[in-house]
Amino acid sequence: MSPREGESVREAAFTPAAGSGLELLDPALIRVVHETGASVGVMYLLPSGETVLRMALLTGVPPQIVAPWAQVALAAPIPVAEAVRERRVVWVGSREEMARRYPRPALVVPYHFAAAAAPITTGDTDRGGLVLLWPGSHPPQLSEHERHAIDVFCRHTGLLLQRAADSDHPVLPGSEPRVLSAYRSYTPCPGEAMAAVDFAERLPGGCCALDLEGRISFITTAAAELVGADIPDLLGALLSEALPWLDDPVFEDCYRSAVVSRQTTSFTARRPPDRWLSFQLHPDASGISVRITPAPTAHAEDTPEAQCTTSPATPSRAGEAYHLLHLAATLTEAVGVQDVVDRVPRQIMPAFGIQALALMTAEEGRLRIVGHHGYTTELMDRFDAAPLTSHTPAARVLATGVPAFFATFADLKRAYPPAVLQDDMAAWAFLPLTASGRTVGSMVLAYDRPHPFATEERAILTSIAGLIAQALERARLYDAQYQLAHSLQAALLPHALPQIPGLELAARYLPTTHGVDIGGDFYDLIRLDETNAAAAIGDVQGHNVNAAALMGQVRTAVHATAGVSPGEVLAHTNHLLIDLDPGLFTSCLYIHLDLAHHRARLATAGHPPPLLRHPDGYTEVLDLPPGLVLGIDPTADYTTTEIALPPGTVLALYTDGLVEAPGMDIEDAIAGLAEHLARAPGETAETLADNLVHYATQCAPRNDDIALLVINVQRTGE
Repeated sequence: MSPREGESVREAAFTPAAGSGLELLDPALIRVVHETGASVGVMYLLPSGETVLRMALLTGVPPQIVAPWAQVALAAPIPVAEAVRERRVVWVGSREEMARRYPRPALVVPYHFAAAAAPITTGDTDRGGLVLLWPGSHPPQLSEHERHAIDVFCRHTGLLLQRAADSDHPVLPGSEPRVLSAYRSYTPCPGEAMAAVDFAERLPGGCCALDLEGRISFITTAAAELVGADIPDLLGALLSEALPWLDDPVFEDCYRSAVVSRQTTSFTARRPPDRWLSFQLHPDASGISVRITPAPTAHAEDTPEAQCTTSPATPSRAGEAYHLLHLAATLTEAVGVQDVVDRVPRQIMPAFGIQALALMTAEEGRLRIVGHHGYTTELMDRFDAAPLTSHTPAARVLATGVPAFFATFADLKRAYPPAVLQDDMAAWAFLPLTASGRTVGSMVLAYDRPHPFATEERAILTSIAGLIAQALERARLYDAQYQLAHSLQAALLPHALPQIPGLELAARYLPTTHGVDIGGDFYDLIRLDETNAAAAIGDVQGHNVNAAALMGQVRTAVHATAGVSPGEVLAHTNHLLIDLDPGLFTSCLYIHLDLAHHRARLATAGHPPPLLRHPDGYTEVLDLPPGLVLGIDPTADYTTTEIALPPGTVLALYTDGLVEAPGMDIEDAIAGLAEHLARAPGETAETLADNLVHYATQCAPRNDDIALLVINVQRTGE
């Protein structure tokens, strides 16, 4: 360290900051960045009582690059959140490790860097977090010196924040992070500055300087001539704004990669109409030096320099981003395991030149294949249910959480001598499916030719595996909840309708097709004696376990009092709901069927009116005296109405899901359903039930459960 450099650092670290807010923390962040050799420093604050870390200070990188993490929930799978949650230093030594452990941030910033995150605490109070980034050339582990510097920063900053809070002047984050300029080793005198300009002007080709935000702070005459613009028009402007032909994702990606990784990047661009220029970006903490020279060939678009420098075996960064964004969006829409299995191959196989794929999850000590593409079912059957203890790559990566890449079968054979070539492939990637820090399965990608896996491609594929793992975990949870919800729903509804002489019955229950919520719709038919029966249909407010449980209690209450007057049945059930005080309301229609005298008595508690089709086909909507829904008023009264029920009559009882649809008047919908029942062909209850459901669901999309009970009073001899 030069004398002038040491003097500058001491000044940055120890000079008291002006004011009493975030600026108090400026020197400490600058110091820890310098002492650790980090290229980027970020400090988060956790305001009292909140569960979201807020970015407060930033140095070494422009705000737009880290904007996705301006606010980080403590529960988020992000290094700084994990560091604060677990009160420990989190170290991520490479891009590949970042992709394996934290796939989402790795996809947003897919560059070569190492990172450390540390908690800022005092006693039992979490006050914030520190994030430091180094170039990808950093050694695999933090040094003792770096750990000590981080520890000192966190302890001293925690004490400062505690003192500020104790004095009723807490240091709070602003609406945007405070951006600190990197320290300079020294400030040149005017003569030195002019000599530097002369030096740059004498260099062959041209050069310019960009600040960390990408604005041109200096450009030589030769560089301005090469890009075809005047120096005054370039200074202070973003390169892509001043030169529209550079407004390209390739340039933006190279710029971001240089800023984050602190590694030289390059690209070739065509200056209209036909002049090709090469750009080399050389970054440091203060900005980027750009070397501009004519491209070596008139066909530069055919050379590797036509894109930001990457391995020729991997897709371009722009292509990667396109495919990964589509994969992320696709997996977000997946709602079950089979849905994930169907979507994944379509997205990644053509994008990355993959010929075969298999997805496996760990179940009861074995690897179960949940989906495959490009492999035969016979081959997959040989590997399905392999023990997790087996000496195979798929089991090994699941046990260790570390991906394995084999460019040739010889590489695979060296690592696993018992391996036998069975799939006619030539290269393989075995990737752990890790979600929330837990490896839940493996993914195998196979190629029909030898395939060298560059570092960038390994990181990309590992990130993809992380996204797929998270989607699979969500999908498995969805499937389990869906199965539980509908098993519970089925258990609460009648398993079969009773056989009652003189009646033909059919019932339908259709849950909504989205979500795993449990509905409160129900129907029931109760045999009272040889010539009497009771029918009920209802709808408990809500779609959750509480609604389903209350639905079961309503059915029980109806069963307990069935046989008395319909009005009394509803009144008794109403009192029960009020005593339970569930906070949910229930509509219900109850009918007593007297088959000996061909009569029916009905009462309703706010339920849609039943449809009555007479033996001659005339169909009406029964206008019953209204009754208040159950569970509101203990004094509510329910009027019983009696109607004739001759042989050949059809009664249709339904819940509002059959007739309610967005933009439709419910009375018009009920009238339309009655007209359709009048014209409906077929005489059996089963046929009529199918016909009514088909009609209603074809008229408009439904967003509620449907329950339907069709009662056909049979004619003599039927």
